[in-house]
Amino acid sequence: MQSINLIARDNGAGITRDLQLLADVLRGAGYQVSITGLGHRGRLSNRFRRLRERLRRLARGWLDGQLNARYDINLFIEQLRPEYCEQARLNVLLPNPEWFHAEWIEFLPRMDLVLAKTRHAEHLFGELGCRTRHVGFAGEDCLDPSQPRQPDFFHGPGRSGNKGTLPLLELWARHPEWPKLTVVWRRKRVELPALPANVVIHRDYLEQTHLRRLQNSSHFHLCPSQTEGYGHSLIEAMSCAAVTVATDGEPMNELIQPDRGVLVAAHRGPHQALATLYDFDASAMEAAVQRCIEMTETERQALGQHARAWYELACEQFPPRLLAALAELLAEHPGPASP
Repeated sequence: MQSINLIARDNGAGITRDLQLLADVLRGAGYQVSITGLGHRGRLSNRFRRLRERLRRLARGWLDGQLNARYDINLFIEQLRPEYCEQARLNVLLPNPEWFHAEWIEFLPRMDLVLAKTRHAEHLFGELGCRTRHVGFAGEDCLDPSQPRQPDFFHGPGRSGNKGTLPLLELWARHPEWPKLTVVWRRKRVELPALPANVVIHRDYLEQTHLRRLQNSSHFHLCPSQTEGYGHSLIEAMSCAAVTVATDGEPMNELIQPDRGVLVAAHRGPHQALATLYDFDASAMEAAVQRCIEMTETERQALGQHARAWYELACEQFPPRLLAALAELLAEHPGPASP
């Protein structure tokens, strides 16, 4: 039985869901799966570990690393930690460009393959000289068809600070005539503007049943992310067959297109790691919200159904793409059975 070591920081949020999804797919395909949880590291710790890695590479040859490998594949999720590379015969990276730090770029040649969740990531890491393979990704199914829906709006950034939340709240404050906006935002250290009567905000942890009820209670989901690795909020909105309003920037406009959502014009902002941040134009968002308010039931249903169909296809295609990429890599590099 071939073995795969999943290496990630189990953050109780998106990465935790990614870990569980990957573990389920790989175990279902017959792999022996281990999980190495990462702790938080400061800058000084990073420098010491990078120095240690260089010294280890000088002191021990690559062949020695191959002979002492504990796993067939290390699969690094988001973070590239070079000190773990020698634990496996092969090293694979599944990155989120917005969290891929510059200090890791020098270790990319140690990656035998980069798996890209989006075409945007495939392009970015291809430009860095990596062998890349687009596999897509999948997300949690949040649909509850029994929940009655209202023609109002939902925005669920979780704990993230780059989902356009504050500009949305400021925009809603200028439109007391708009329908209700429900916001689920657990980011604590943010000073909120004065909230109008048509905004309800939840800042504490919600039980999943409560969150699902809120997600399925609104026809429209506002997801104006500045950047995404893949986009759990976008995927969850599409799984709910909601009309999803998203930023017209990479990679958000790769997931949301005019036949399955509403794109909002945006302008380029600064970079976050390898990713470019996009800020939505307030006037364009105003027009998008107004379009949703005036949308016919026929158009609303069509956009929601197309979004749901795209979500189901993405979830169907991800496992075979992932497994094919790993099987091809292993076939190219046959080795001794894992201990």
